[in-house]
Amino acid sequence: MVASYFGSGSIYIASQAGVEYGYALIWAVVGAVLLGFMAQDMSARLGIFGDTLMGFIRKKIGKGPALLLALFLSLGCIAWTVALTAAVGMSFEILSGQALSWQPVAVVTGLVAILTGVLKYERVETFVTAMMFVLLVLYVVVAGASGPAPAEMAAGFLPTLPDSGAMLLGAAILGTTALWPNFFLESILVKKKGWTRDEDLSEVRHDLAFGYIVGGLITVCIIVVSAAVLRPAGYTELTSFITPGQALAEVLGEWAMVVFLIGVICAAFNSIVPIMWTVPYMILEALDAPQKEQDTRAFRAIYAGAILIGMSSPLVSAVTGLTIVQMVTLFPAINGVFGLPITAAFLFWAVNDKKTMGHRVNDWKLNAINVVLVLFATYVALSSARGVIRAIFGDMMG
Repeated sequence: MVASYFGSGSIYIASQAGVEYGYALIWAVVGAVLLGFMAQDMSARLGIFGDTLMGFIRKKIGKGPALLLALFLSLGCIAWTVALTAAVGMSFEILSGQALSWQPVAVVTGLVAILTGVLKYERVETFVTAMMFVLLVLYVVVAGASGPAPAEMAAGFLPTLPDSGAMLLGAAILGTTALWPNFFLESILVKKKGWTRDEDLSEVRHDLAFGYIVGGLITVCIIVVSAAVLRPAGYTELTSFITPGQALAEVLGEWAMVVFLIGVICAAFNSIVPIMWTVPYMILEALDAPQKEQDTRAFRAIYAGAILIGMSSPLVSAVTGLTIVQMVTLFPAINGVFGLPITAAFLFWAVNDKKTMGHRVNDWKLNAINVVLVLFATYVALSSARGVIRAIFGDMMG
């Protein structure tokens, strides 16, 4: 689930943070990791001691409204997959020297994701974990070769906001880390991991801490590389999909571009499976389907069907006129505007509901953190909605 938040959008947002503000927003990564950790910890406790998040929603608002909400949120997951398959496709096109076109590769990526996602949970977990370590090694190597400034890096851990643009970019970092599908998945998959008792909480937290540290380190490495290489080279924005790779190649050599693109492929593909697992889990939980149905044909059919729609990135690009960079950055933003505030509010309700949680409802400290999450999600939605909608539909109409 940590792998699901670190996708191609995270790479470009972190790269932009380094290009525009150097090391100044490293602190935002630390804050995002802590917020994401706490949100998933609450989701895990909900799953262990109370109910799944969608199960809670179904009981509170009814089966029909819960299904409508699940279908609405599923559209966000599909939009994510559109962006992710496009990112994988374009990375392969560039790596192959345009011998491969990104459109068919994007379709093949979706098919591979379908085959991967229907494997047993343990196999998927092993695969995703291995991909995360590949990402970590790749970006640590590039970050080390970029010759960062230690003193400036250290200063980046102290919260500062140079201007309003930095605030919005910091919010984007937080929004890509506190990923709403994880709130649903964590409450469901604790049972898959065998976490069902009080004694299991320490293992839950070790698991989350380990994953978030890896994801956070990768994000920091990308900011460091951008600050140490792209910013001094005169880059002020990422104008195309390949801009970060081209800049790295100019300074560090072609190997750095290859590493960058392999990293994009790993990050994007790694996100598809867990994000799209959310779709069948939400729908089946909303319908109150028996647990066994969630592990067999119904789950696999919904999962495969959703990805078949999501791998239509070539068609989406042709119809809307959106570039791949626009899809990679705008479609996650859609989820920040709609999915995150809705899910954060329901999570806050669930972990404070005595009928669901009993005596394990949130204490005031956890509620303070949860309130921050809800307020942040609302702020992101209100501040970003108009720009995101205009960017998408403006291109479609223009």
